[in-house]
Amino acid sequence: MTAETLVSDAPAMRGAPIGFVEFVALVAALMSLTALGIDSMLPALPAIGESLGIASENSRQYIVTAFVIGFGVAQLVHGPLADRFGRRTVLLWSLGLYALANVACALAGSFTLLLIARVAGGAVIAAARVATIALVRDCYHGRAMARVMSIAFMVFMIVPILAPTFGWSVLQFGDWRAIFWVIAGLTLVVLAWFWVRMPETLALENVLPITPARILSDWRQTLSDRLSLGYTLAATALMGSLYGYLNSIQQIMADVFAKPDLLALIFAVTSVTMAAANLMNSRIVMKLGTRLISHCALSGLILVSLVHLGAIEANWESLTSFAVFQALTLGCFGLATSNFSAMAMENMGRIAGTASSVQGFVSVTAGAVIGAVIGQAFDGTTVPLVLGFLLAGLAALAVVALTERGRLFRPAIVVKPAE
Repeated sequence: MTAETLVSDAPAMRGAPIGFVEFVALVAALMSLTALGIDSMLPALPAIGESLGIASENSRQYIVTAFVIGFGVAQLVHGPLADRFGRRTVLLWSLGLYALANVACALAGSFTLLLIARVAGGAVIAAARVATIALVRDCYHGRAMARVMSIAFMVFMIVPILAPTFGWSVLQFGDWRAIFWVIAGLTLVVLAWFWVRMPETLALENVLPITPARILSDWRQTLSDRLSLGYTLAATALMGSLYGYLNSIQQIMADVFAKPDLLALIFAVTSVTMAAANLMNSRIVMKLGTRLISHCALSGLILVSLVHLGAIEANWESLTSFAVFQALTLGCFGLATSNFSAMAMENMGRIAGTASSVQGFVSVTAGAVIGAVIGQAFDGTTVPLVLGFLLAGLAALAVVALTERGRLFRPAIVVKPAE
C-alpha cells in the first residue's frame, strides 16, 4: 500500500553565498533586465511603427510578442546548460549576448530585422529567469524561497513601473533606437556586478551531464510531479492575462481613453500594487504559508475581474475606474504568481535548472500565445482584457483545486509512503 507524498511548505533555508540584501538585489537586477526589455518598449511602439512603416496598430504588438516567444522557447536550452556548466557560466554568457542583441535592435533597418533581433534578445536573456531561479533554489527552498522570491519580485516589479517612463524619457532626448542602446549599457553593468560578486552555487555533486536520456528523464519528472505541473499551469493562465495587458495597454490608453500621454503614469499606478503585494508576501509568507496566501489572492483576482466586467457592462468604465480595478487585479496577480513559482519548484531541488526551464517554457510560451490572443481581440474597449483576466483566473483556480485535491486555503499535509 502506498500514498502520494505532498511536500509541506515548512520553512527551510541554507543561505546565500553573499550578503542577503546584495543577493536579493542582484537576483532582482538579473530578472529586471527581462522586464526592461518588454515594458520600456510600450511608449515607443507608435514611433517604431512610424519609423519602420508598420501600418497596423495591432501589428506593433509583435515587437513585444517576439521577445516573449524567444524568451519562452529558449528556456528549454538554458536549463540543461545551467545544470551542466553552472549558473554563473550560463548567466555571464547570456548577459553578454543580450547586450549584443540590443545593439542589433538599435541598428535594425526593417521591421523583420527588428523582430529577429527581438526574438534573439528574448532567447538569450531567458537564462536570467532559468539560472536565477535555480540559483535561488540552490540556496533556499520552501517558504524561505518564497520569501526571497517575493522580495526580489518586489524590486523586480519596480522596473515595469518605471520602464515606460524610462522609455518615454529617452524618446524626449532621442529616437526609439536609443532605448536599446541604454538597455545594452545597463546589461553590461549587471554583468560586471554578477561577475565580480557572485560565485557558483551549483554543488559539484549536483552537476548533471547533457544527454538526451537525462534531459528527457528530468522533463518527465518535472511534468509528472503534481505540484510542479499544477502550479506551472496555474501560473501559465495568469501569465497569459498579464501579457494580454502588456499587449493592450498602449492602445487602451490611446483609443479607449484618448490619453496616450498618461500611459507611463497609469501603467505605474496599475503596477505598483504588484510590488506592494510582494513586499507584503515577504513579511507574511513564513507565518501564513504559500498556499493560503496564493489561493486567497487568486480568488481576489477573480472577484475583482468579475466586478470590473460588471462595471463596464453598466457603462461605468472611466480612466479612474480602470486604473483602480487593474491595480487591484495586478496586486492579486503578484501575490499569487510569486507563491505559485515557489511551490512549483518545491520538489525540484536536484534538477532545479532543467525544472525551471521546463516550467518557464510552459508558462511563458503558452502565456505569450494567450496574451497575443487577448491583445489581438482588442476592439476599442477594455472588455477583452478584463474578460481575459477573469477567464485566466477561473482556469487557474480549477487547476489549483485539482492539484490540491480540493484542499484549498490550507497548508499541504505530509503523508509518508507506507513501509
